[in-house]
Amino acid sequence: MKKSDSKKSIVDYKWIVKIIIIAFIISIIFSFISETAIPNVDIAFGILLTLIFIFIGILFDMIGVSVTASNESQLHSMASQKVKGAKMAVSLKKNASKVSSFCNDVVGDICGIISGSTGAVISIKIAQKFDINTLIITLIIMGLISALTIGGKALVKGFAINKSNYILFNFAKVLSIFRRG
Repeated sequence: MKKSDSKKSIVDYKWIVKIIIIAFIISIIFSFISETAIPNVDIAFGILLTLIFIFIGILFDMIGVSVTASNESQLHSMASQKVKGAKMAVSLKKNASKVSSFCNDVVGDICGIISGSTGAVISIKIAQKFDINTLIITLIIMGLISALTIGGKALVKGFAINKSNYILFNFAKVLSIFRRG
């Protein structure tokens, strides 16, 4: 076994602890938004907020797939030509497992959980407003949320694989706006 092979098999416990803390904080923020906003808004705005959470989950799933599928050599070529955002894209690609874990597992999964909880609140509001059986409306809304999430992710996966460098580069350009230096 090569020295580099054994180095790659070591578990990065520091990253795991960091991602757990980040997931906890993001989950609290998203939960706070959904738990304080949804019960106090009308049904239409609650549905819109749920759709936004679903969209964010799909978007970050697409980014997570694209970072793993992208071609690092093309990104290096762009970085050598000093294309804005290309250096950030190379950095993201070099950390593809961490970036993918953050995008797919942290943001994507949290959005899935939050959209489910907002859907439950919306179900109760609809059931009360229209005097519909809560179980039936909850099943329908949860089915719709699941279908939109899974269908949306399935829709963007092929695009993310085929246009991985384009997606990663544009995501990196957006991130580079917030980076100093």
